[in-house]
Amino acid sequence: MTTTDLSSVYRSYIACLNAKDWPSLGRFVHYEVKHNGRLLGLSGYREMLEQDYAAIPDLFFRIELLVAEPPRVASRLQFDCAPKGSFLGLPVNGRTVSFAENVFYEFKDAKIVEVRSILDKGAIERQLQKGGSAAV
Repeated sequence: MTTTDLSSVYRSYIACLNAKDWPSLGRFVHYEVKHNGRLLGLSGYREMLEQDYAAIPDLFFRIELLVAEPPRVASRLQFDCAPKGSFLGLPVNGRTVSFAENVFYEFKDAKIVEVRSILDKGAIERQLQKGGSAAV
């Protein structure tokens, strides 16, 4: 898979997430996918995403930075959303917050087989301390 092909597949994966097109998720995610070292499998990965959307109804993945070097992709995703209730142990309670996710993907057979992800919880904490939302 070339760098261009991998970038295209990744962008299509993000479009799938934003469309909540769960039946198509298997086109992009391997049935043995791991998330942060934990084997979830395709069904567990889908369940995790569905839970994310239930907790954050306006969730939208925006690619800020994308680097592809087969078989890996590194991406910085930007979020501006209003999680319901507690999010990452923080009392967001429907307030709009902005934060980033730095994530590395490994592909096998043109599908995501491993995801390593870190959310910028500190950005959310700073916004909650200020009493409003702020860009990161």
